Amino acid sequence: MRLLVLGTAAGGGVPQWNCACPGCAAARVEPGRRRRHASIAVEAGAGRWYIVNATPDIGEQIEECGPLHPGPERRATPVAGVILTDAELDHTLGLPRLREAEAVRIVATGAVRGALSAGLRLDRVLAPYTRLTWTDLAVTAPGPLEEGGPLEVQGIRVSGKRPRYAVDLPGAPGDDGAWVVALRIRDRRDGRAVVYAPALGVWPDELDRAVKDADCVLVDGTFWDDEEPRRTGCSSRTSTEMGHLPITGPGGTAERLADVPAARRLYTHLNNTNPLVDPDDAGHRRLAASGIEVARERMVIEL
Repeated sequence: MRLLVLGTAAGGGVPQWNCACPGCAAARVEPGRRRRHASIAVEAGAGRWYIVNATPDIGEQIEECGPLHPGPERRATPVAGVILTDAELDHTLGLPRLREAEAVRIVATGAVRGALSAGLRLDRVLAPYTRLTWTDLAVTAPGPLEEGGPLEVQGIRVSGKRPRYAVDLPGAPGDDGAWVVALRIRDRRDGRAVVYAPALGVWPDELDRAVKDADCVLVDGTFWDDEEPRRTGCSSRTSTEMGHLPITGPGGTAERLADVPAARRLYTHLNNTNPLVDPDDAGHRRLAASGIEVARERMVIEL
């Protein structure tokens, strides 16, 4: 299995257009510090890739990764579809940017599809441009990503947090309550597996079992500690209250990751206030002592 890291930032990216925090200011001066919205691409077969989460900068992400470029035939794209971990705007606003395709395949839970259809009216808005095809993302057991393909995928519930626009939406047909999931993607050919969890509100036992059986784990690194949002003034809530387990402190994920046997353990989805957006911050060395990395833009991970 091959993974491409397309982006590593939380909502707004780094720099965020209306922010002058130290992380954003430094990224404006040093382009190498810029981070696009968190996303990865997973190779599902020769010349077939699925993008996990359609971020607002999906077009630029595709252009910056050669394996995702169209082939010699007109409109022959290797992008086979999109897998969604939730219905947040940061992870779905890129879907309209794919409207030039004849069809767009979306793999999502019932809750996410209901939010996008009823809340954002995505099907109706895009109908004049392209055809959306929906595939249910299994949350009770692994299912094939493609019929006859080598990969299987499963969603693991990690939060019941709805996006703000969907807070008052009534339950839609097919709503399975899986509003935010981590993905476990396994290659049947060699048993290699990756867990991708860009948003973690809780760390359930099912996720614990999945990461301990994975070869690569990429998890939510939005905030360094629980008080960071309030301390930096970006929110009146703590990290946990915002639906993101912090990296350090009580309930932090770094201690859990330190005990995970996976060969690659990485943080992604960094907020612009997170000190880790500075490549020279001491936090990198602290994590590295436990064998934990911070994902980099355009990384290629071979399993």
